[in-house]
Amino acid sequence: MNTPELHDLSIAEAAKLIRAGQLSPVELTEALLGRIHRLDSRVNAFITLTADRALADAREAEAEIRRGRYRGPLHGVPFGLKDIYETAGLRTTGGSAVCADHVPAQDSTVARKLREAGAILLGKLQTHEFAHGGPSFDLPWPPSRNPWDLSRFTGGSSSGSGAALAAGFLPAALGSDTGGSIRGPASFCGITGLMPTYGLVSRAGVMPNSFTFDHCGPMARSAEDCALLLQAIAGHDAADPGSIRHPVVDYAGAITQPLRGLRIGVLRHYWEEDIPALPEHARALEDAVKVFESLGATTRSCRIRPVQDGFDIKVVIAESEIFSIHQDNLIRSPEKFGRDFLGRALPACVFQSADYVQALREHRRYLEDLQPVFGEFDLLLASGFGPAPRFEDYRSENFWLKSNVCTPANTGRTPTLALPCGFSAGGLPLGMQLIGRAADDARVLQAGHAYQQATDWHRRRAPLQEGPALPAPDAATNAPRATTLSGAQQAHVEQMARQAGLQLGAREMNILLETAPHALAMAGRLRKARGMMDQPSLVFRFD
Repeated sequence: MNTPELHDLSIAEAAKLIRAGQLSPVELTEALLGRIHRLDSRVNAFITLTADRALADAREAEAEIRRGRYRGPLHGVPFGLKDIYETAGLRTTGGSAVCADHVPAQDSTVARKLREAGAILLGKLQTHEFAHGGPSFDLPWPPSRNPWDLSRFTGGSSSGSGAALAAGFLPAALGSDTGGSIRGPASFCGITGLMPTYGLVSRAGVMPNSFTFDHCGPMARSAEDCALLLQAIAGHDAADPGSIRHPVVDYAGAITQPLRGLRIGVLRHYWEEDIPALPEHARALEDAVKVFESLGATTRSCRIRPVQDGFDIKVVIAESEIFSIHQDNLIRSPEKFGRDFLGRALPACVFQSADYVQALREHRRYLEDLQPVFGEFDLLLASGFGPAPRFEDYRSENFWLKSNVCTPANTGRTPTLALPCGFSAGGLPLGMQLIGRAADDARVLQAGHAYQQATDWHRRRAPLQEGPALPAPDAATNAPRATTLSGAQQAHVEQMARQAGLQLGAREMNILLETAPHALAMAGRLRKARGMMDQPSLVFRFD
């Protein structure tokens, strides 16, 4: 096989060739490392490249397969880990100066499972700081660039995973998803990513963002490849308190089932009302609906709660949790954190305990409201992201100002697949989402696979070329805006920060004052009439 073709192989294609003895794991690993060495200075997908270790593991995999000890479809296949997955003896930074020298003593559960499956770790992939925030150029490693247009954003926070797959650096990666962090990069980078059902994949040994909403999941070039990865990493893990004993089914085998009779609810209000899509994206989504109808599915418009509702619930809960996780370091050394992380985490200091509990109570209502919808439909089709914005157009404040079409699925704890459904006139990927019932990951993957068998969007490759590294954009475009708070409101925010133990310099205080009004408004939207007996979502049942 000619080396230029190897970087385009899917997991399924590589596995078939490796098992048949037609492709050496060493040959594949060498080809991918060569491409990384030539091109990653432009893409910035990796934080830590483990070339020597990967080649040693590839030689071992090749020897095992020759001896007849084939472990399965990931044996000898290279992959990358978002740099929040702990790896024994190999630094895990979280993309932050705070943990730049952190070297774990043991593997995360998912890293161990992939190693046991015979997969070959190429390295640790870029992440937005602690799997949160956006592209900060004030961190030790520059943010990943979108291989379809290096002046553009990859989406986050699994930025390196999306970039590495789109760049042809590897066929498999692991990301995490708390509010769209797998599905955003999948949409912007033209690849496929699955946020599994909450609790299906262990989070043990993975740096937390939100205990309530974190998911670990596969990213690849197709639904079929995501199924192969999910097969290896799914399953209950006592080391993860959020792990649930969901049944682990034959995900790879289930994807080939026909779609005839599948009932798909189309969430047109996502792209027509809640967050209006560009006309070319809306057309691509309508074309996707027609493809599913041609495959035998029935489709009908339906509604769930507005995107903003799910976003507000998630943000108040999740920002409170990530603030508590990093509070000690925010107190000791806030200057070590990047501008974008601070713009999201610091405003949580204005949330009160009642705000957190009221958001949890509204979360329970949200989950209950989804039940009749999934009684009527097997899947929901929603918009994803696209086209990717330029770095110069990115503003940290927009996290609070603009809701997110991905976040409601985190709030709903439902398995959701993001996959490309077209391209813009400028050649940038456009994404959609397929949302399923809890524990119905196999059906979500089945629908995605059927769609990808009928279309070729996922087979298109970014036109990445060698060249010099691009300069960082002007940071002034993302400077904090002047506060809109009154004197009394500003005094209140400053007092809340002091009560949280924060001693902020001018930079950090300006970031807080820019975003605190939006956090206060969000908490206000969740202060609704409730009965004394209304329960929060974090109620545990011991069966």
